[in-house]
Amino acid sequence: MVFDSLDPRINRLNLHLQRQEEYKSVSLDQLPTYEVFLQLKPDKEYQHAGIVHAATPDTAFLFAKEQFSRRYTCTGMWVVSSSCVWVTQCMELEESIYDHLPDDLHETKESMSAYDIFHLYQRGKQHKHAGKLMASGHGDAVIRAKQQLDQGKPVLNIWSVKTSDVRTTGKEDLEIWSTLPQKSHREVISYRAGEKLKLFKEKKHGPPAK
Repeated sequence: MVFDSLDPRINRLNLHLQRQEEYKSVSLDQLPTYEVFLQLKPDKEYQHAGIVHAATPDTAFLFAKEQFSRRYTCTGMWVVSSSCVWVTQCMELEESIYDHLPDDLHETKESMSAYDIFHLYQRGKQHKHAGKLMASGHGDAVIRAKQQLDQGKPVLNIWSVKTSDVRTTGKEDLEIWSTLPQKSHREVISYRAGEKLKLFKEKKHGPPAK
């Protein structure tokens, strides 16, 4: 196979002389995924924003800041490995997952830990933080959520996350989201593209005819 390119630097590599090996995908050839949750305002609940691929939780946190809060300000961010998110089955239409969970709690001697519960209220939307509770495991947390967090509104799907698995922001992180005058590039209105385009057209063609 001959490799022709318009770039002479590519041609100098003599790629056609190099051994061509078929790429074979191997297991775990991608970095793990991490789920990202944002709090847009201090009085708002955390909401799922998307995922990032990263080698470590700290790296995932840096990637999440760049991916999801470079333009838009927020007041908090949570990052957790996707493998640490326990997921229930997903319901359809107005059916609630809580209607399929048992009402009674089983007595347990296991130690209790804090868990964060996220609800999905509508397909196509993002999971929202519903509350925090103490439980002995993910399954126990979801059953306790039925007693403590179910408000009668259909919940299509539940995510359960052990609080200790979540990487959270601290007070020192809030400064990067402050919209100061020298950071006005964060605000779309600062560009005033429509107004600038109008002035450009008037300068070039004159004001529009009345």
